[in-house]
Amino acid sequence: MEILWVLMALAMFSLVLLPVLMRRRAGIQQVAPGDPDAADPANYGFLRQEELDIRMPGPDHDLLDVLDLVQRTQDYRAASQLLAGTEVEGERRWQRVQAFAGAASLELQQRPGGVSETPGGQWLRVWRAEKPKDAGSAAVHAEFLVQQAWRTSTPGTDEFRIIMEEARAACGEAALLSPGDPVPYIIELSVARGLAYPQPEFEKLWLKILDRAPSHMGAHLAALHYWCEKWHGSREVAYSFAEAAAARAPQGSLLAAMPLFAVFEHLPEVNLVRSFYQSEVVTKAVHGALFAVHAARPDDPMLAHVRHLLVFFLVRSERWSEAMNQLVHVDGHVGALPWTLTADPAADYAIYRALAVAGYEANGGSPATLSH
Repeated sequence: MEILWVLMALAMFSLVLLPVLMRRRAGIQQVAPGDPDAADPANYGFLRQEELDIRMPGPDHDLLDVLDLVQRTQDYRAASQLLAGTEVEGERRWQRVQAFAGAASLELQQRPGGVSETPGGQWLRVWRAEKPKDAGSAAVHAEFLVQQAWRTSTPGTDEFRIIMEEARAACGEAALLSPGDPVPYIIELSVARGLAYPQPEFEKLWLKILDRAPSHMGAHLAALHYWCEKWHGSREVAYSFAEAAAARAPQGSLLAAMPLFAVFEHLPEVNLVRSFYQSEVVTKAVHGALFAVHAARPDDPMLAHVRHLLVFFLVRSERWSEAMNQLVHVDGHVGALPWTLTADPAADYAIYRALAVAGYEANGGSPATLSH
């Protein structure tokens, strides 16, 4: 009986101590807003939390203008024109397809429709009906179905499987309409993960993408999910896939950052070891991503994705100055990992940004010393 009481006391003690340990891991103490010791991100020109755009990882003004127009007027034509003028093999087309599909899916979630209400996302249905041979509408429709499956149903259920099978057929239709376009096959990577394609079937699909866009970062990230431990691979297989992609990355390619994404996908759910983020595997992956960012084109559409993930790891590693150097490039848009995995991406990003500012100033930094 005495042992039981001791165990209960230790459990209660851990409940009190754990939050303290978690706060101390950041290396700084949290203070109330307005406190003289409080660091103010606004001093660095950063936007207020409520002004952060959660739709995109970085600016794509043409896309955002068209999205606003389509959602305001429910007329798809501007979206059709934008995709028709977007390079087929590039990263930007994939991002724009995702954005249009996501907008339609969120509209439908917010306005499911009823007896007297038009359901949200009606513009996509009209686009698909009026332009059945439009490769852009076919790709957006396929991605819309994939997002609906993940958003509205549970993997393994009949409902999920039915929607994913419909998405699989839609991917096939989109591929026929644009033979050299990797996007329909990239969309199918998510279908493959959801429907648990056997590995030979998945690899056959992957080869179709490599034939069309061998250095496509978005495709590699989608494929990485399949190989992760929580889906159909393992930590070792995922790391091997990411490291192989980095090794064959051409000059200036962000594929050199793939190992960092593999590390992120396999982070422990609970970590009380402060040195974890200074470990060799994390440090090596961070250095690879920093190298990739330095070598990449400033207009690479995937650059913001890598910078956002670097912010997460650099803050966790207490590398405040380097985290600030990434923040000045991405602040304003937060539609990227890891923030999009939370219920409130803007709030989560703002917490890490505040930690970076506080850590930077605690080590002698100021707005005057931060290069832009």
